[in-house]
Amino acid sequence: MDDNKQQTRPKRIFVNDVDRYSSKHLAKFLSRCVAGETSDEAEADETLASPRGEPAFHIVGTVSASREEGKISFLLEQYVSPTRDELLEGLLECDIVVYNVSEASTRQQVEEATWALTALQSQMENFKSQKMFILVSSVMTWAMTKVQNPDETDVLLTEEEFIRRRPHPSFRNHNNLEKLVLKLHGGKRSKLRGYVVASGLQYGKGENIFHYFFKVSWLMQFPKVPLFGQGTNYIPMIHVYDLGGVIQNIVEIKPRLKSKYILAVDDSKNTLEDIVKIISDTLGPGKIDKVPEQDAVAMKAFKPEELPFLSINLRLDAFIIKDSFILRWTSEAGMVENIESIVKEYKDTRQLLPVRICLVGPPAVGKTTVAQKLCSHYQIHHIKIKEVLEEKMTQLKEIVDTAADPVAEEGVAAAQKQLEAFNKTMEMNEVLNILQEKLNSKPCRNQGFVLDGFPKTYEEARLIFSDEVTENQDFMPKTPAYNKKITPEHVFALNATDDFLTKRAQGLPQSVAEKMRYTQEEFTARLTRYRQLLTAEETLLDYFDEIEIHPEHINVTTDDPKYTDVMKNITEIVGVPKNYGLSHEEQEEEDRKRAEERRQKLAAEAAEKKRRNEAALAEMAAQYEEWQKNLSEVKKQEHELLEVRCLPLRNYLMKYVMPSLTDAMLECSKIKPEDPVDFLAEHLLRNNQQEQQ
Repeated sequence: MDDNKQQTRPKRIFVNDVDRYSSKHLAKFLSRCVAGETSDEAEADETLASPRGEPAFHIVGTVSASREEGKISFLLEQYVSPTRDELLEGLLECDIVVYNVSEASTRQQVEEATWALTALQSQMENFKSQKMFILVSSVMTWAMTKVQNPDETDVLLTEEEFIRRRPHPSFRNHNNLEKLVLKLHGGKRSKLRGYVVASGLQYGKGENIFHYFFKVSWLMQFPKVPLFGQGTNYIPMIHVYDLGGVIQNIVEIKPRLKSKYILAVDDSKNTLEDIVKIISDTLGPGKIDKVPEQDAVAMKAFKPEELPFLSINLRLDAFIIKDSFILRWTSEAGMVENIESIVKEYKDTRQLLPVRICLVGPPAVGKTTVAQKLCSHYQIHHIKIKEVLEEKMTQLKEIVDTAADPVAEEGVAAAQKQLEAFNKTMEMNEVLNILQEKLNSKPCRNQGFVLDGFPKTYEEARLIFSDEVTENQDFMPKTPAYNKKITPEHVFALNATDDFLTKRAQGLPQSVAEKMRYTQEEFTARLTRYRQLLTAEETLLDYFDEIEIHPEHINVTTDDPKYTDVMKNITEIVGVPKNYGLSHEEQEEEDRKRAEERRQKLAAEAAEKKRRNEAALAEMAAQYEEWQKNLSEVKKQEHELLEVRCLPLRNYLMKYVMPSLTDAMLECSKIKPEDPVDFLAEHLLRNNQQEQQ
């Protein structure tokens, strides 16, 4: 009974450094595995197990102390920068220990994995059940391996030749660690079984080593994507989730697995040039530029320790995972063959989602100003129909003027014909086709755009955004089909009164008004035309309502001259930017501006505080001076009053008191009694009685 419970309970798997790219996705993949997925029954019945089934594994792992987020959701437990004793305690509680050093070209991870293996070996006698140690290493330990017969072409190296493998100089420690794992006794009675997985360069789920090529392509940072070196070297690769599937198979089919060394690579045999070219074609400008390999560090594209990964030149064949494993491949044919899904993963994982906005409203309401603010905030492209047409004309002129290749004559003739049509009269269909071409361009598809005041009518919107659908009499869709890749996700109608708009147009300088066609006659006609379009049977806003992209109405008033409230309303609806944000240089400039603004603000506050203090001191000095003046006047008046009041009293004292007191004091001076005061009192009393008698 206990044995059955032991067999059915989820296995506890340890994975190191789960906050790093490779280990994070391996741990996430394993946490989602359902018990029995790689069984023979699952192979026969290719239906996936229920996601609500019993999890096959409980994942625990280490994370660095620098990680700011809380607990990783797919981990049962996480150890934040544990001590060696704490880590060993956690390892001993696990059934499987996975140490992933495939990303590391430094010694720290390899040293920790070596220590963990040695520590587990020293505790083997105390194991209650068998444990497994899986080392996820790198094909860089094969980097210097030569084929046995150099004269043969297209020769593939397989796991059978792992004894002959020769590592890149920077990966000798990895090779030594692989040997330690392979030395573990592999018998059925062994309490610690070891396996080595030599992983190809990993890709997918947001990318790691290939991230630079994806990023510069998505940003359209260069007219050509840099390819460092000649790019003729073959790179063994594997999708990070397929690597997770390899580990899952090792754990679940170990009784049938005889080899302890497994190559984990997909079926692709692509060169670095193949990889960079397909990324550029799918996501970027479609061109590559071969530059010296050392420029990769100078351009801050790669760190020096990352360059060996890009220069590896191996053609490997992983027969074990083909013959013995049951893999539900994510990308068996490799990145080049599956680039569309890999690009989608990249965008979804890194939240690189285009922001597509359409601004509509009457003339002079401020559409262009708001569009510019939105483009700056979201780092997207400002689409004005006039500028799009001018850009197209410039492109056609360049094709006609500079093309000298006879092969390109047909393209030159087409450009010449289109340019002549532009110069004569431009039909609306041609304008809409050019706008469609712009919206389908990779910069707009990657980052997004703000459509500024165009289209204006229901029909224009339908022609631009609608998808051609085969008519079906039996089935009519509830909503019209539209091209989701170029149709705005958000539509904002800026509203204002005619009086407000007219006053704003009249307040412009004459030269600006003429340039913007806001002279009185032109502006009145444009405003009237806009109001008429709003009363049409089918309006532009009706089209968006029909495809269930409901416009938001925002009022523009004189209380918001800088469109602060308008921007707040729009950004709350659209959400946060979904891109890389500012570049390093732009971020430094932004930080410098903020620091300067903060310094100016503090200086202004200090100056204002000083001014207020000086004003307060001046006011206090004036009040003190006034108080002193008033006090002096009061004292003078009191003195005069006392003087007036003292005259009768003085006269009284001189007439009735001073003669008797003077006589008494003279008599006291002669006699000099012991108690002069008592003497004076008796003398005055006696004289007073005599005078009364």
